[in-house]
Amino acid sequence: MSSGYKIRNQSGIHFLSFAVVEWVDVFTRRAYCEIIVDRLNHCIQKKGLVVYAWVIMSNHLHLIVSAKDDNLSDVLRDFKKFTAREIIKSINNDNIGSRKNWMLWLFRSAGAKNKRNKDYQFTDSNRYRLAPG
Repeated sequence: MSSGYKIRNQSGIHFLSFAVVEWVDVFTRRAYCEIIVDRLNHCIQKKGLVVYAWVIMSNHLHLIVSAKDDNLSDVLRDFKKFTAREIIKSINNDNIGSRKNWMLWLFRSAGAKNKRNKDYQFTDSNRYRLAPG
C-alpha cells in the first residue's frame, strides 16, 4: 500500500480501489478476472475478509470490504501479493504475443523502481485509493 493511504481503523468498512500499473487493461481477459475472484474467495474463507461489494474494471478493481479479525491491512497485503503473483504467472504462460512482452516489461520496470519489490509491480501504489471508514 502507498504510504499516503493507511488503514487506521482495521475493523471499519472501507472503499478501496487498486489500479494496475500504467492502467494496463489486464482484466479484459476472463482468466485474469477469475484469479481476482478466486483470491477474493480465498481471503473470505481463510482470512476473514468481508466483501460487501466489488467490481472489476478493465484496469482496476473497486472493493467495499472489512475484516472479521481487525486485520484488514494484513489481508489486503496478502491479497495483493498473491493475486499479483498468480496474474504474472498466468501472463507468462499465455500466448498473447507482443502484448505479453509489453505487459511484463511494464510490470518489471515498475518493480525495479520499488525498493520493497524484487521483480514485478502489478498494482500502482500511487493509484491506490482508500476512502475513510
